[in-house]
Amino acid sequence: MKPPYFEFQNSVKLLCGELSLERIANELQQLGAKAPMLLTDAVLHKLGTSGMVADCMQAEGCAPVCTFTDIPVDSSLRVVNEIARIYRDNGCDAIVAVGGGSVIDTAKGVRLVLSQNTDDILAISGVENLSRGTHIPFIVVPTTAGTGSECTGVAVIRNDDTGVKMEFLSPFVQPDAAVIDPRMTAGLPPKATASTGMDALCHAVEACTCLQANPLSQAYGMAAIRMIAGNIVQATRNGSDKQARFAMALASTMAGIAFSNSMVGAVHAIGHALGGVCHVPHAVAMTILLPHVMRYNLSHAAASYAALLPALVGDDAALNTPADNRAEAAIDAIVRLGSELNAACGLPLTLEAAGVSKDAFAQVARVAVNDGALIVNPRAADEQQVISILNAAF
Repeated sequence: MKPPYFEFQNSVKLLCGELSLERIANELQQLGAKAPMLLTDAVLHKLGTSGMVADCMQAEGCAPVCTFTDIPVDSSLRVVNEIARIYRDNGCDAIVAVGGGSVIDTAKGVRLVLSQNTDDILAISGVENLSRGTHIPFIVVPTTAGTGSECTGVAVIRNDDTGVKMEFLSPFVQPDAAVIDPRMTAGLPPKATASTGMDALCHAVEACTCLQANPLSQAYGMAAIRMIAGNIVQATRNGSDKQARFAMALASTMAGIAFSNSMVGAVHAIGHALGGVCHVPHAVAMTILLPHVMRYNLSHAAASYAALLPALVGDDAALNTPADNRAEAAIDAIVRLGSELNAACGLPLTLEAAGVSKDAFAQVARVAVNDGALIVNPRAADEQQVISILNAAF
């Protein structure tokens, strides 16, 4: 059989392990930066998480010249444009983003605006339609182990006027370096640990099973699934377990690399719509939707789902499962994982528990079927089929 054509790209330098924060200043200096801008959100600023990063930068001779802390939960096109203006007004020459997916995606948007020499990110919207532009040194410090945004070529930013979460796809949104330091997730509450970990699991599952999956994305994705399955419950129950925390952080990064090179499917298409229409947190939506979308896809993706079973339950248990039952067993394993996390921290497992009304299903479905992630889902879906998935998840 002729090998399929695919592309795989990850240019992000990874600084991993304890004391990684202390390497940020050196990385900035190597990138020629002397006046970085620090981006974070109000919660991380109040907790002192971003301050820890700033202190490390200052101690190593490259302190932030200004800090922006008002990044909203769902990012914002308006905020992206505002930060770009502040960056220019303060003579900054680099970006350091400390936070979860919203902070990192906002920072990616800012980098696009600055590198393309524009004032409005909407003027450069599109999919892989940009040249590199001016290089803006950019380092991210993820504080959750879920989004994988530190290594992805996509930024998801909410349009304030329409409420729709817009996707900006370009390899040039990837940072120069990402800092994977277990200190950054040590204070993550149990429910956030669980939901962001399930978000990473969803990234890995879809990266391995959607239509653009390739051998390299599957290698990263399968490794991530194995690490998540073996550590997410422990990290949720015992947040001080550094080994489990670090494993989850690494798994999130690997899952991000995987799906950035193979895309995601219907879980994300519907999840984006739930976020935009019903304001369901992204990681919670992923947790709830994953097994239901897998069941919907089963007729078209059984072999791919069966291949996930060893990573989810271990090699011996997978071998002892009849071949014809392995795809269903993989879905069941994910359901059991969700149930353990629900028992450990109250993680919502249904749309009803997440505060979603069935009255919103029609609007969610209309938005979901126009989401680009649906294109590579193993099975096509129209509005009525999306509503059926939502009903199953209710």
